[in-house]
Amino acid sequence: MNNYFVDLHIHIGRTKTGKPVKITASKSLTLTNILNTAKSPKGLDMVGIIDCHSPEVIAEIEDLIYRGDLREMAEGGFRFQETVTLIPGVEIEVNDENCKGPIHVLGYFPTLEALKNFSMWYQTKVKNVQLSTQRIHESAVPLQKKIKSLGGIFIPAHVFTPFKSLYGKGVEKSISEILDPDLIDGIELGLSSNTEMADRIKELHHFTFVSDSDAHSLGKIAREYQIMKLESPTFAALEKALHGKDGNGIVANYGLNPYLGKYYRTTCSKCFEPKVADICPHCGSTHFTKGVSERIKELATDQVSPKRPPYVHQVPLDFLPGLGPKTLHKLLDYFDTEMNILHNVPIEELKKVVKADLADMIMQARQGTLQLMAGGGGQYGKVDNTK
Repeated sequence: MNNYFVDLHIHIGRTKTGKPVKITASKSLTLTNILNTAKSPKGLDMVGIIDCHSPEVIAEIEDLIYRGDLREMAEGGFRFQETVTLIPGVEIEVNDENCKGPIHVLGYFPTLEALKNFSMWYQTKVKNVQLSTQRIHESAVPLQKKIKSLGGIFIPAHVFTPFKSLYGKGVEKSISEILDPDLIDGIELGLSSNTEMADRIKELHHFTFVSDSDAHSLGKIAREYQIMKLESPTFAALEKALHGKDGNGIVANYGLNPYLGKYYRTTCSKCFEPKVADICPHCGSTHFTKGVSERIKELATDQVSPKRPPYVHQVPLDFLPGLGPKTLHKLLDYFDTEMNILHNVPIEELKKVVKADLADMIMQARQGTLQLMAGGGGQYGKVDNTK
């Protein structure tokens, strides 16, 4: 058993020929660029790359296998240059007759054959199989059954965000209004929540929580991640970890302090000021974006939480005031990967490379003691360095 850094939600912006996949994502987010960035400077061991259903992305996977850069493993998943494991996935929008609003879900596949099988089925259910996160013309449970029939993993995505998520939009109270709970392998928390908040909902107590970046650019990869103890860096071990089998499991979740997320608090939809009354005193608007914290209060059913891995409030390096691209490049030159800087490098070594106040801030980020200003309404929170 070894520990591995894992981020299971990274989007593809473009194919290697330049065709769009996730339109809102960076053009530099190609499959190969993601795998290289995961290796270094991010220092990840396993990545779930969403949008691998796209035919041109499948072609790139095949090309990497042909060139010898990618190897399909017997226990599922693909090994990139013998350093990073690729878990191919898809994000899908569901809005069937049972949904109160659209939700996003994630599916992951163990083999190239399973991925191709799903892509062929999927293209008969969506308008454009080339693109990411298409709305499927199929109900949620048959979709779950299809993914599971291919040996896949099924996880509802960013379940509390106010737009296009299970609790934020899709259901009134319970998962079972839309999905078959027995066909769910884990719950993705999203950037504005954490384990403590999610465990206020009793029906979530028996699910494993995952914390992923939902990256739309190379720089955002691993802004949330987890350390998993795995018998090997394979799809089979990942699936066991999500169900706590044979010693495989999550050691710790690393995620943004919910204050830093875009939807932690309820804010005015027009001027983004925190809600204090039914009419915004700043602009007069009566329209508000409900925050994750308020939505969870509505759903809360239980104060007794199950025993879980620790959830460590991680502040990504690019959130730190004064740590710009040049400074980050300098740190990476010395210390190799972001995971190393965030977790391992002693403060004495940091101070040899950057100013003492910035080294102290990196240590405060590691220890979870930074002062923060809460985000909401689509705007990220910030590190408050005025105190």
